[in-house]
Amino acid sequence: MAQSDLLYPENPRRRQEVHRLHQELLDCLSDSFYATNKLTGVLNMHLGCRLASIEMKRDGTIKENCDIIIQAIMKIQKELQKVDEALKDKLEPTLYRKLQDIKERETEKIAIVQKVISVILGEATSAASAVAVKLVGSNIATGIINKLVTVLAQIGASLLGSIGVAVLGLGIDMIFRAILGAVEKTQLQAAIKSYEKHLVEFKSASEKYHHAITEVTNTVEHQMK
Repeated sequence: MAQSDLLYPENPRRRQEVHRLHQELLDCLSDSFYATNKLTGVLNMHLGCRLASIEMKRDGTIKENCDIIIQAIMKIQKELQKVDEALKDKLEPTLYRKLQDIKERETEKIAIVQKVISVILGEATSAASAVAVKLVGSNIATGIINKLVTVLAQIGASLLGSIGVAVLGLGIDMIFRAILGAVEKTQLQAAIKSYEKHLVEFKSASEKYHHAITEVTNTVEHQMK
């Protein structure tokens, strides 16, 4: 037991809590990297995009890694915006409005997009139409993705942003020292509360994001059968 633990008996528990929260945050970050790369692959394959995959910066900070994901998502959103504008330009107003109607059946939406997708992409595939419908004619691009970006930005701007990702592979004591090096000792409890607060939102946003991307890929696979 460290001498300081005699004066601060709660320190061992806090070390364990910091380690657990660090790991949970890393898991969410890794999941967001994976889902973003999965979406990038779908867009490159079926919508003719040329988006690059991303990797976690192991020697970077939490903020730097949040920024990597945010920048990749912003590029994805620009590509989706191009598709949306092309659909709006090529489709009759009544048909375009149907794409935005949540009550309209997905199969009907795919049939609508199928009519003009060849003009937009140079070829017509049901998989490409499905991708366009799932990402443009839904709340994935506007709701789920935007929520993840907001949460990542909040994490990066918080007390957690300056913590290095690399400490996650170290022992609990090393992580504890790294935390104390990033924030004042008296702020440790505030840092733990910050972890807990942001993780609740991050977990929810990350899970919805991953689920949405999986739904897109499953729809594409079904269309390709």
